[in-house]
Amino acid sequence: MKRLYDLPAPGKVNLFLHVVGRRDDGYHLLQSVFMLIDWCDTLHLERRSDGQIGREDTSAGDLPANDLCVRAARLLQSTTGTSDGVQITLDKHLPAQAGLGGGSSDAATVLLALNRLWSLGLSRSELIRLGQTLGADVPFFIGGHNAWVEGIGEQLTPIQLPSGRLLVLKPPGGASTPQIFASPLLKRDTKTATIQGFAANSTLDLAACMAFGSNDLQPVVQTLCPDVGAGIDWLAARGLNARMSGSGTAVFAPLPQGQSAPGEAPEGWQMRVCSNMDEHPLAGWCGD
Repeated sequence: MKRLYDLPAPGKVNLFLHVVGRRDDGYHLLQSVFMLIDWCDTLHLERRSDGQIGREDTSAGDLPANDLCVRAARLLQSTTGTSDGVQITLDKHLPAQAGLGGGSSDAATVLLALNRLWSLGLSRSELIRLGQTLGADVPFFIGGHNAWVEGIGEQLTPIQLPSGRLLVLKPPGGASTPQIFASPLLKRDTKTATIQGFAANSTLDLAACMAFGSNDLQPVVQTLCPDVGAGIDWLAARGLNARMSGSGTAVFAPLPQGQSAPGEAPEGWQMRVCSNMDEHPLAGWCGD
């Protein structure tokens, strides 16, 4: 096998996100439900025999200085000792600093794909352990299923969610995750929830899922990026109950069945109608 083209790297939204404590090392303890959506980046990987890791984008512009795709490939290379290299081309669609997990999903797709392209035979659990060193969201995308998430993002319990559509709205501005978690305004003592408590609220539709909890980061981000509040208000004025996703500035709201997007997004904003996904398109690419 020499190449793997058109590999999806789906985004995610957090149906809720609670900060329930903080470890002695400073990492925050979280509870969340991560849900895959069909807004995806696309990657193309071609094996190189010279051991080099190459990287390019299909769109113009400078590559990120600390690119997660390259870091993922180098990590897998150094861990396994393979002499193979790869040329990675990314067709970027997910917006940056949105809280949709784009960079983490790209890294997860690289790990899953190179495990096959380089014939390494690593298990899913081995890839998850590697992915955890790259970022807290990477294990979720390798895990392959919607999940109840705890700890610092490494404790994953697969969960079934109702199918549905949602509207995702991303303002031009972003937010710094370290700045958010360092804020004295951040609530860090939300009462611990249970997966059973969430399941009792999530059997009907996505709107029922969002009746559970909140995003504890949202008040902080709204002070850093007022457009987040403006986006929530814009959707509320159109009858949609919105919430911020993750630690980014994208907001999302479930769409009632049969309802289309409510007009054009504000100028300079990105808007997309998404469907959720039961599993990652590459979920079957490695064994547990």
